[in-house]
Amino acid sequence: MLQYITHKTNNRDEIEGVRLALRGGCRWIQLRMKDASNDEIIEAAHSIKILCRQFNATFIIDDHVELVKTIGADGVHLGKNDMPVETARELLGKGIIIGATANSFDDIIKAANAGADYIGLGPYRFTETKKKLSPVLGLDGYRCIMKKCQEARLSLPVIAIGGIGPYDIPQLMSTGISGIAVSGTILRAGDPVATTQQIINLLNQTI
Repeated sequence: MLQYITHKTNNRDEIEGVRLALRGGCRWIQLRMKDASNDEIIEAAHSIKILCRQFNATFIIDDHVELVKTIGADGVHLGKNDMPVETARELLGKGIIIGATANSFDDIIKAANAGADYIGLGPYRFTETKKKLSPVLGLDGYRCIMKKCQEARLSLPVIAIGGIGPYDIPQLMSTGISGIAVSGTILRAGDPVATTQQIINLLNQTI
């Protein structure tokens, strides 16, 4: 699975990034606009939801539980300092996807017990697209955490995130994760559509 998390550069905004990722074959979009107002998020979300529906892609919004139903998103992704998963589940009900950020095996267990549907585990390495990074895990960190998940028979999908490039994929996928999430790797590429296709091909080779 490939998840694309929105970001913007001087040349491409959130909507354009989503359009390019979808054209390349990505079918999971997370709208992340940390410093934007609710009105700005809603405006961007309207266009992105239309694009996601055209491509039959899942549409997730970052953090803003209160906007999920207003926007008509498929779910929400919650960081470690955002609303607790338990509270979000109570507010949103069972039909909405809830993802949770984790940096350790204990984080994963806590999120799983609280009702999360998937885990974003990271960061793999340093990345400039996210502020206030948790400790970098590296490949050994993923191996250790995923081994513990397997021993605990935890089947929740785990998505690696944080500075991941195409050629990191084979080794990362060998740890037992379910997929990866990227942002700048696609957005800053010379040909974002081709880069997205390359990433998906590499993921498919590991299945």
